[in-house]
Amino acid sequence: MIRSSSPLIQFSMVGDHIAVVTLNRPEARNAINAEVTMAMEALVDAIEADSAIRVVVLTGAGGQVFCAGADLKEVSAGRLSGLISPRSGFAGFVNAPRTKPWIAAVEGLALAGGCEIALACDMIVASQGGAFGLPEVTRGLAASAGGLYRLPRALPRAIAIELILTADRLPSERAAELGMVNHLVPAGTVLEQALIIARKIAGNAPLAVRESLAIARAAFDRDDQTLARLSDEAQDRLRLTEDFQEGPSAFVEKRAPRWAGR
Repeated sequence: MIRSSSPLIQFSMVGDHIAVVTLNRPEARNAINAEVTMAMEALVDAIEADSAIRVVVLTGAGGQVFCAGADLKEVSAGRLSGLISPRSGFAGFVNAPRTKPWIAAVEGLALAGGCEIALACDMIVASQGGAFGLPEVTRGLAASAGGLYRLPRALPRAIAIELILTADRLPSERAAELGMVNHLVPAGTVLEQALIIARKIAGNAPLAVRESLAIARAAFDRDDQTLARLSDEAQDRLRLTEDFQEGPSAFVEKRAPRWAGR
């Protein structure tokens, strides 16, 4: 059974296949310190190793701030390196090898590294009245945990550059209009909406979901010829699985599929 190694990161299961991970430092706006970084990296590894988990929802405690990024007390004390894993990057998450879909349930603000954590997820559900921002340049820093390249992928380039260089906040409503946010929902309901999406994903063939996600993640990084080859290779792997037979059989027999994950 998976357990978090720190009370600053909470782990729970919803049903058999959905994990919920909660940043649990509400008194510090869920800011990232070394303990959070180490616990998150270990938890991501455990989730990857657990074949029963098909999708993950990441959220923050307190209902006001998803995550305010790096704990500036740690940064000012010269301990920034403790917030960055050599293997998994900032917060033990933004560069972590992950094959399963992650949904960011953003209640309120996602700022600096918190915005970068949300961008490192595959989907974002955000609350009305919230906002995203990369204020690093106001502190002499760079948004080096993925914000400098993931934000221009999620938004029109000129708008992303303006946000990066001015440190202005992007209201969640505007983020939804521009396609950065999948769903904009009333405050207090982001986790509920994220779980609706997670249940839909968890009901699909898990191996097909992972293969499809891998190609979709690479869409901005590879040319069409390479992506076509990777798609064919993914389909070839799926043809060898039990689930490849189960899907059509369930359709013909007019029943819900029973995915084996193999």
